Amino acid sequence: MSIDRVVLAFAGTMILLSLALAHWHGSGWLLLTGFVGVNLLQAAFTGFCPLATVLKRLGYRPGCAFD
Repeated sequence: MSIDRVVLAFAGTMILLSLALAHWHGSGWLLLTGFVGVNLLQAAFTGFCPLATVLKRLGYRPGCAFD
């Protein structure tokens, strides 16, 4: 699995998890959704993604998410 696919899967999982936690435990968990959204937006403009850096060091292969 390429780094791009892992990043997309992780972001989607975090958003769904935070929405579920907000529903069952309190609206404060929506801050996690906002954090993930802001991180994705800044990565789109700057090209820097902290998770991608970590995954690269762990040995995941770079590549496009839609190959």
